[in-house]
Amino acid sequence: MQTGFSTSGLLMAYLRPQIRQVLLLLLLLLGGIGFELFNPQLLGQFIQALENRDQSPFLYRTALLFIGLAILQQVITVLATYLSERIGWNATNAMRADLTNHLLRLDLSFHKDHTPGELIERVDGDITTLADFFSQFVVHIFANVLLLIGILIVFWWINWYIGISLTGFALLFLFCMYSMRHITIKPWKVFRQVSAELYGFLEERFNGTEDIRSSGAHAYTLRQLYVHTRKRLQAARKARIISAIPWSFPLLAGACGQLIAILLSAWLYSRGDMSLATAFLIFFYLELLLKPIQAIINQLDTFQRASAGIARVRELFQQRSVLEDGPGYAFPAGALPVAFEDVSFGYNEDEKVLQHISFHLQPGEILGLLGRTGSGKTTIARLLLRLYDPTTGNIRLAEHNLREARIADLRKHIGIVTQDVQLFNASVRDNLTFFDHSIDDERIKEAIYELGLRHWFEALPEGLDTVLPPNGGGLSAGEAQLLAFARIFLRDPGLVILDEASSRLDPVTEHLLEQAIERLLRGRTAIIIAHRLRTIQRADSILILEHGQIREYGSRALLTADPSSHFTALLQTAHEEVLA
Repeated sequence: MQTGFSTSGLLMAYLRPQIRQVLLLLLLLLGGIGFELFNPQLLGQFIQALENRDQSPFLYRTALLFIGLAILQQVITVLATYLSERIGWNATNAMRADLTNHLLRLDLSFHKDHTPGELIERVDGDITTLADFFSQFVVHIFANVLLLIGILIVFWWINWYIGISLTGFALLFLFCMYSMRHITIKPWKVFRQVSAELYGFLEERFNGTEDIRSSGAHAYTLRQLYVHTRKRLQAARKARIISAIPWSFPLLAGACGQLIAILLSAWLYSRGDMSLATAFLIFFYLELLLKPIQAIINQLDTFQRASAGIARVRELFQQRSVLEDGPGYAFPAGALPVAFEDVSFGYNEDEKVLQHISFHLQPGEILGLLGRTGSGKTTIARLLLRLYDPTTGNIRLAEHNLREARIADLRKHIGIVTQDVQLFNASVRDNLTFFDHSIDDERIKEAIYELGLRHWFEALPEGLDTVLPPNGGGLSAGEAQLLAFARIFLRDPGLVILDEASSRLDPVTEHLLEQAIERLLRGRTAIIIAHRLRTIQRADSILILEHGQIREYGSRALLTADPSSHFTALLQTAHEEVLA
């Protein structure tokens, strides 16, 4: 859904799909207003009858009618509250989904600058503050303004002295409150930012629990937690203290209104221009007058908090990926050719990670990519997946520049398996298909059996519906890697990248994966990024990176046969035998 970044734009974008429910809520509120204005008249008639010592059945009928209407008004209030909450959460859930989708489409440079914990707090926390804004702000403001106008009309109907005095009081009160509406926006925005920083800190520390324990950094971590929570407390206290200013003002205004009503009622009653029942109605409607005013103030307070949330949500929606989607082209079936043409890249302007990289892979060719940590091996994989664009040069897949492809199409034709396999707390089916329900169960089972997971799968209590524990708990490293391979089988890409896929496995488990890798790479172009030389024994060509530059590139057979090649030196140093 396209969203406007202004307050009105947000309201229109997310309330329009619920227009029928919004109109029903408005009707309920208008009905409640009618009862609120009419019920005091019944009380006034009841008191007038008592003042005249009238003992007719009129008293009983009036009392029963008042009670019945009061009950009906409460029912309407409950229905309106339920409906407003439903509207609010539907709107915020839709916004939360839109914002999450937007963030997932941003390039990695954005995500490097924002921790997952911070983004979770902003997506969930900031948007949650908008629930009341969506469900109540416009409709309730409109309803309470109508109630306020209705009460003032009643005052003018009772007596023009009362009408002009209390109308002036109400307008002055609303003007003062309107003048204060901006004072709490900045403190609440600061509070939301500090909260996001706290959640970002917690997310990082929870991920590093093992390192914190092993290094004895408990005291430091707790100290940092104290610093973050103290900052959050100070920000919350400041925001709430400043917010108390608009809240305390109605108490003074209510006292002033009562004083005006008492003085005017006493004066008119002494002149004989007002009965006791009318005096009661004035005080009753005065209390009722404070209700819409207070409600309007509450909505302004909600708006102030929402404004801080809207500003932060707006900042995220206005973030734009530096990667522009291409016009798109059709990828051919089967293995895809790959070409790097004088590619250079740096994560920042000061340091180049890759410099003048050029190589070409024929369809079905397997490239073994070697190099020390930090030499740029993983960066090549990221560029192929178009998580970044090269600073200079071109990358071609199936003879087309990557910039010409649609990013979603491109990533469907490239499969990658890393050393860290991400498994979700979801069913086996959803873990393998990434929640793509268009893939049928028979095809999923074929992939599982093809990769040698038959015994593991048949031991699952609920088959494909078995829910895996968080982070793949209970699965061995080999089983997790095989599940990652099964994902590639189901997608059937033309290019496969294995990025240190077996670096954390023991030699026995790694040997068990060899057959699965053989099946995975069959009929596909592949890039194998590795530290262990034995993992690239099936490579057709070898590319060795050093400080972001190509140290050596050529056929594996020729490099192995050349005693002066750097690859041969690596083999001799590592004492590993690789089949030529």
